[in-house]
This record gives sequence, C-alpha cells and structure tokens, in this order.
Amino acid sequence: MIATLEVIQLEDGEIVLQRVEDSARVVTIRFSDEARKFVGDDELDIAKVMIQAGIQAAAQISEQRVNNDNNEDDADRVLH
Repeated sequence: MIATLEVIQLEDGEIVLQRVEDSARVVTIRFSDEARKFVGDDELDIAKVMIQAGIQAAAQISEQRVNNDNNEDDADRVLH
C-alpha cells in the first residue's frame, strides 16, 4: 500500500509531512527564529524543497544498498 502524504504548516510554525489517512507525522521541520528571519515568507516552500531532497537522497541510498548487496552476492560465487 502506498501512503498519500501532505505537507502542512501548523499554527506553531512547524511544517509537517504527514500521512493523509491517519495524520501520522513522517517528517517535522522547525525553523529557528534566526532562520525564519533569513527565509522570510518562503519557509513553507523551502521546507518542501528540503523534504524533496531528503526523499531523493533516501532513494539513492536505498538503490546503492541494493546494488552493493547484489555485488556482494556476485563476489561470493566461484566460477570454474
């Protein structure tokens, strides 16, 4: 089953990636006051980019692990 996710900004300023089905939080981003001054009104857009980058990085890491596991399996084989 593939979860449907949404990005929302809570009243306290936290930005949350959560499952639509049960509102379970997957990722929470909280900007410091200093960071908020720097990003201004763009904090939701920046958080979305951060989440996307994290998803892409996780996919690449997962793919590398699969490739490494496959290469290790091949290395264990002895050809005669």
